Amino acid sequence: MLIVGHGTRDDAGQDECSRLLEVVRAQRPKLRVELGYLELCPPPIADVVAEMVDEGVDDITVVPLVLLGAGHAKGDVPAAIARERLRNPGVTFRYGRPLGIRPELLETAAERLDSAVPEAQREDTAVVLVGRGASDPDANGDIAKVARMLWEGRPWPLVEPGFISLAKPSVPEALERCRRLGAGRIAVMPYFLFTGVLERRIRDQTRAWADDHPDIEVIDVDYLGPDVRVAELLLARADESDAGGAIANCDTCQYRVALPGFEERVGQPQTLHEHPDDPGTHGHSHGHEHDHDHGHGHGDHAHAHQDGAAAPAERS
Repeated sequence: MLIVGHGTRDDAGQDECSRLLEVVRAQRPKLRVELGYLELCPPPIADVVAEMVDEGVDDITVVPLVLLGAGHAKGDVPAAIARERLRNPGVTFRYGRPLGIRPELLETAAERLDSAVPEAQREDTAVVLVGRGASDPDANGDIAKVARMLWEGRPWPLVEPGFISLAKPSVPEALERCRRLGAGRIAVMPYFLFTGVLERRIRDQTRAWADDHPDIEVIDVDYLGPDVRVAELLLARADESDAGGAIANCDTCQYRVALPGFEERVGQPQTLHEHPDDPGTHGHSHGHEHDHDHGHGHGDHAHAHQDGAAAPAERS
């Protein structure tokens, strides 16, 4: 099994990724599990695959370490898998789905909120759930769905989605919406897997808004982190792929459907993401707006994925 993370220059974010890898390995000791990155920090995907193949692995299941399906899961990782297929024709590669909107992750997010807000205050506390943000309407829509599902059946009077990059509403805009709707206390939760530049930016923007609105109590909530439920879900995605059941949603994919404002994306070629430690990717950087370093694990889905389905990792 090869877990593919986005990558971050942030030492704490890298450490959390490594801790999650160890949690995954502990869940299934007989399965070989490795971790590679799309960009920003070593090891790149190509190096990890090369090492595995050199040691006799001929069957690899690739699972993207991203919460939702956007550009990375839809394009970058499938492009990397396609390249590795060409380099390693004797190796079977399968591709698993992003973590997605799952009860395990909703439960983890709910626990983070409960830990930050005393029970007696929850009915009077609005929540801002902050996603990474993407130039992919499908992924941004999924954040809105996660926010809604955190609201359903729970005591929070309001759960508003917001984004730290590439999409609206911004963190200050989401906070302001809650204030205008009557909130006197707001809990802000980054819907991220790990810390990093963008996760810290959420905290900075939250503090700046709170300083300007001293009449509103603002509470910081922890992100998901290297939780055992995340590890178990990664393994479930690998098992699903091994069984031939990894199916992507194409109904609202900007690469297949002409969505308003994104019509030019239909059928757009997918290219490798540039990684400083992988010379084979140089000159292939994306032309789109991109916030480098988001150690949160937010994802993207591409339709090279069907033939990019990752393979079942070496088992001893």
